[in-house]
Amino acid sequence: MLIVSEETCKEVIGRSDAFKAVESVFAAMSSGDAYNFPVIREAIGHADALYGFKSGFDKAGMVLGVKSGGYWPGNMAKGLTNHQSAVLLFDPDTGRLEAVVGGNYLTAVRTAASSAVSIAHLARKDSKVLGMVGAGHQAGFQLRAAAEQRNFEKVVAWNFHPDMLPGLGKVAEEIGLSFEAVSQEQLGAEADVIVSITSAHEPLMMKDWVKPGTHIACMGTDTAGKQELDPALMVAATVFTDEVAQSITIGETQHAIAAGLIKESDITPLGDVIIKKHAGRTADDEITLFDGTGVGLQDLAVASAAAKLAQKQGKAIEAEF
Repeated sequence: MLIVSEETCKEVIGRSDAFKAVESVFAAMSSGDAYNFPVIREAIGHADALYGFKSGFDKAGMVLGVKSGGYWPGNMAKGLTNHQSAVLLFDPDTGRLEAVVGGNYLTAVRTAASSAVSIAHLARKDSKVLGMVGAGHQAGFQLRAAAEQRNFEKVVAWNFHPDMLPGLGKVAEEIGLSFEAVSQEQLGAEADVIVSITSAHEPLMMKDWVKPGTHIACMGTDTAGKQELDPALMVAATVFTDEVAQSITIGETQHAIAAGLIKESDITPLGDVIIKKHAGRTADDEITLFDGTGVGLQDLAVASAAAKLAQKQGKAIEAEF
């Protein structure tokens, strides 16, 4: 059995590795070669924490496992990240435990990779302005991954707490992009691509603020009740997601579905675009929207890549189990 620590994951997995792993597993899902098992996610009645399990099997990549963890909102005050998790990987042929992999860093990079894959396949090629809604721990990961998908020239950003925006500005500066803190309305008016990554329970971007041709990656809504976007945006946009069943229950589309504004059949798996089953964007003035709910197969894909790279580089701990 391999043990791959958080620090080792940071050493062996980069954005390119995560992008390839996530893109491949989305394609496998649409091809019928990979599927997620039902998600368990519960409030534990202690520390305001949410805890759960995400699991699945990717036959194409021969990856079987489970991610266990959740969200502890008080962790920042303790010097820890709010999201805490670990991934267990099993041999699909025998069921034996193959690896225990740290999940915190990988959760951040796989979430960023997911939005990056959507930008790569759906955003206009001439996109120049990247809009960031949210400036928390994951926003920097999102910004770096998104910036690699198009020739952006500028980042415009908004956050609930404006004092957090300078940190995101430093990330933009590091990758050579100008940065401006703006209102939500101005962000919608300027941005060609918008990435939202918050824990909001109300719309932060309204339909009338978003210009034609925009691509939106909505990455924060992963629980019943959460919401980042005006449901009317779902009507105006061509909607894609990682997994439709999860999107309509805990993803951003849950609100538009509940209001009868769209149907389940209006939502397309992003994997269908990757395997050329769906055309994706078909016009420059089309609004495209990706509802990134975060599926277990993403975690398993990047964890498997981390385990293989760590073993190859001699950085994994080998233990009897």
